[in-house]
Amino acid sequence: MYADICKMLNIKYPIIQGAMAWISDPSLVSAVSNAGGLGVLATGHLNADGCVKAIQEIRERTDKPFAVNIMLLSQFADELVQAVTEEKVPVVTTGAGSPGKYMKAFKEAGIKVLPVAASVAIAKRMEKDGADAVIAEGCESGGHVGKITTMALVPQVVDALNIPVIAAGGIADGRGMAAARMLGASGVQIGTRFLVAEECTVHPNYKARIIKAKDIDTTTTGQSTGHPVRVIRNKLARKFEELEKNNASSEELDAIGRGALRRAVVEGDIENGSVMSGQIAGLVSKEQTAKEIIEELFGQYKEIMENVSI
Repeated sequence: MYADICKMLNIKYPIIQGAMAWISDPSLVSAVSNAGGLGVLATGHLNADGCVKAIQEIRERTDKPFAVNIMLLSQFADELVQAVTEEKVPVVTTGAGSPGKYMKAFKEAGIKVLPVAASVAIAKRMEKDGADAVIAEGCESGGHVGKITTMALVPQVVDALNIPVIAAGGIADGRGMAAARMLGASGVQIGTRFLVAEECTVHPNYKARIIKAKDIDTTTTGQSTGHPVRVIRNKLARKFEELEKNNASSEELDAIGRGALRRAVVEGDIENGSVMSGQIAGLVSKEQTAKEIIEELFGQYKEIMENVSI
């Protein structure tokens, strides 16, 4: 089953690196792709020119397949779609909406399309719109999250669709990969573990906070806005929680959240910035190269599967 997604995406390992705004840049993307996974460029903070420049840099660093993630709520969505189709990137992942209106352009450019879905209904819509596979992302993941856990979501999406399903959320080692396989997934998407890859250019303070994290250290902010975000609890998160408790307006919440991710990623302010992380951060204990991470993940997975007895 994992072999099928590898064949579809022309990759060695069924491991997709999650797109993380301000984080998933050409350095990380190319390192993951060179290691046999699928690196994914995040464009949430980029316009078309920035996207094309990043794509060109990735191609200078690797000749392996990679993907570009497009947040469909971005004000630059239309121009980003035009950019990736003109550049004929191998794979596109999407979030925050349906790529249906862009599907014809993607297909004509020979691009595989993998939308993120947080429910069965959304996943079924993505399949109807022409997706090649769906990334079923549980609420354990970092950043913007849905309401259903990976364990509950993935098998229901698998049963509902006729296309491959990628499991995401709460996966950081070979045990998670094996569990996803047992749930019927055709591959996994991993974000938090790659935050501490040597090739990840996130600020060292951010990496250190992930490595230090315990199982109970994340929380979700923005619940009242309908767009919850999972982060490491810090001064900013506690401020969000207090404001939401007092029924603050969306404008007030937007004001304190504006620029917060950049503050953490680029400036290293892990108290007043948004330190997005999945619940699995407690399992992440060291910095490694992307190659070491991927080979360790798959090695653990293979060992588990070879010793499975029911």
